[in-house]
Amino acid sequence: MSTIEAVKIDAKLVKELREKSGAPMGDCLKALQEAKGDMEEAFVVLRKRGMASAAKKASRSTNEGAVGTYIHAGGKIGVLLELNCESDFVARTEDFQELLKDIAMHIAAVDPRYVGKDEVTPEDIEREKEIYRAQAAATGKPANIIEKMLEGKMGKFYEEVCLLEQPFIKEQTLTIAQLIAQKVAKLGENISVRRFARFKIGEPSFTVASAKVVVSDEPAA
Repeated sequence: MSTIEAVKIDAKLVKELREKSGAPMGDCLKALQEAKGDMEEAFVVLRKRGMASAAKKASRSTNEGAVGTYIHAGGKIGVLLELNCESDFVARTEDFQELLKDIAMHIAAVDPRYVGKDEVTPEDIEREKEIYRAQAAATGKPANIIEKMLEGKMGKFYEEVCLLEQPFIKEQTLTIAQLIAQKVAKLGENISVRRFARFKIGEPSFTVASAKVVVSDEPAA
């Protein structure tokens, strides 16, 4: 018998991890066994597996899905979101609809400007780099240190403006990309944010963002 199999896990812990992560009971049990009953470590294990599963499915076409809305602050803020998956069956599941609502709510609260890093315009990237380089140069630090500082600043910039890089408003330890990855692992299909629009009463401009579309003929596994 392996070390993982020998670890006895209380059913209450499995249920708690299931509620926290949304992962299947069997996966929760295995993660807890691997983590020797440590709830936080088991959650990390599930997150890593979810990201790995999502990465494997990322090239698969998402031609189904649903459009959802979220209205906040007494009708002062509204979001329209298109979330895609591989089949109409998954699009109608409670898990998918919950994810659609959660992401729309997050957009209403945080107001991202882009879906992901790939959509950030070269002009925005260069503008931010120029600002950060000037700030770093003013410290008098060596060039190699300045470049490392620039990397850190750009990472923070992407987190501020890109939906997929942002910490989920309801669970700050998860990014939106990781939240999606959890559902991918659970539902067994690729899931992607296609586009969204956010409107706020009284503001002259509004946010509209679309993801770059990757076309693939790879069938679902």
